[in-house]
Amino acid sequence: MLVLTRKRDESIIISDNIVITVIGIRGDKVRFGIEAPKEVSIHRQEVYEAIQRENILIQLRQPEMK
Repeated sequence: MLVLTRKRDESIIISDNIVITVIGIRGDKVRFGIEAPKEVSIHRQEVYEAIQRENILIQLRQPEMK
């Protein structure tokens, strides 16, 4: 894991097309702004994990297609 330190209004760039900017800091909470192409899915970790669990359940419920 890469660990970076950023201050408010500072950014990091991932590849050539994703920019993550620290928008604000209040206590132990940090707000990020994310600029990315529309085809890039962006979720909080807990939301992503819930989507993955739901996708697995859907696959298990579907009859096998032959």
